[in-house]
Amino acid sequence: MSSLGRHILVEFLGCNPDIMNNVSRIESSMVDAAEDSGATVINSTFHHFSPYGVSGVVVIQESHLAIHTWPEYQYAAVDLFTCGDTVDPWISFDFLKNEFGATNYSALEMQRGSLNLLKRIDYDISSLREKASKHVNPGKYTRNVWFTDKDDDQALSLRYTGEVLFDKQTEYQKVKVIDTYKYGRTLTIDNMVMCTEKDEFHYHEMICHPAIFAHGNVKNVLVIGGGDGGTVREVLKHESVEKVTMVEIDGEVVKASKQCLPTLSSAFDNPKLNLLIEDGIEFVKNSEPGTYDLIIIDGSDPIGPAEALFSYAFYENCYKALNDNGIVVAQGESPLFNSEVFVDLHKALKKLFGQKNSEVMLFNIATYPTGLWSFQSACKSNLDIKKVNVEEVSKKTNEFDLKYYNAEIHQAAFVLPNYVKRMLNE
Repeated sequence: MSSLGRHILVEFLGCNPDIMNNVSRIESSMVDAAEDSGATVINSTFHHFSPYGVSGVVVIQESHLAIHTWPEYQYAAVDLFTCGDTVDPWISFDFLKNEFGATNYSALEMQRGSLNLLKRIDYDISSLREKASKHVNPGKYTRNVWFTDKDDDQALSLRYTGEVLFDKQTEYQKVKVIDTYKYGRTLTIDNMVMCTEKDEFHYHEMICHPAIFAHGNVKNVLVIGGGDGGTVREVLKHESVEKVTMVEIDGEVVKASKQCLPTLSSAFDNPKLNLLIEDGIEFVKNSEPGTYDLIIIDGSDPIGPAEALFSYAFYENCYKALNDNGIVVAQGESPLFNSEVFVDLHKALKKLFGQKNSEVMLFNIATYPTGLWSFQSACKSNLDIKKVNVEEVSKKTNEFDLKYYNAEIHQAAFVLPNYVKRMLNE
């Protein structure tokens, strides 16, 4: 042996882009590549970045294997470093080349720590060996796999088990469910967090109960989107509700929730629910005028199939589909994160329903960008959405065992910070 270690710098080209964006697959491939070469794996840390890209490292007793991927270029940069002469990094190289489906590559091997340039000294490690002898190896490497929802300026990272419970590329989007350590099972769409078992009740209680309690006699409800099921779960807690029509464009979201998110999808079998897998925008457009007491727009961010849910034309159709005392509630984005869409939606509702009949509610939710989110609501009549029967709300919130919403929250949610008032010119 002429050096302390061997270091191979690799560029894999023409890789399978789906694999390059699959953090669980890459993590397991890197671990298997290390073990195939005879290395002893200590732990692994891997991150998936939204919308694409994986970065990670496998620490081995003989040093490390590291990677970063660019799925959009079908490219992976890999770093294979082994110490001693018992592990051959080229075995790991061959393994990964096959795993990633690379059609081409470049590789450069470097000798690290050339012995003819180094001089060994007497270094007393007897005390360290004594301590090390008392350490018990757990016998299994520690996995450290992360999902990261990010844009150009900020990110949210959640550590998860590394296993993907549901993974489907549909006609519209990428639907995935992972199991995180801190927030439980998490639904992601196009690699963005949609809801988690830990904090989904913030969102789903606030999108439903304020409007229903303010109205006082909601019977016929239309939900656009809401494929995870949390919204219809909350709506159907109210005895006055006779019928709920839910229109979700992507049936795989419903399927994912039924299979993996039982606490959210518990109301999908309720006989009052009519679940339709079709385009909600077209459904509202073709609805009979004056049909609904309440329309809830439970959509994702204004990209992809949800983009039109933020258009003026869509809310014109919602206005027509509501009866004379009807209310619309829409996912309104964050005033901090997506201020332009937030303001434009409020302007559209004010133009259609009138300024006095259009309101903004704010609430907190830990896994959404900035942690501050909104629902925007509007009523066709002069009903004051901000007012509720406090005694009735207190009774029902206890009966429903709600975790976020109560009478005090109802009143506080409509109190806006000064910067939000200025944004909305109020």
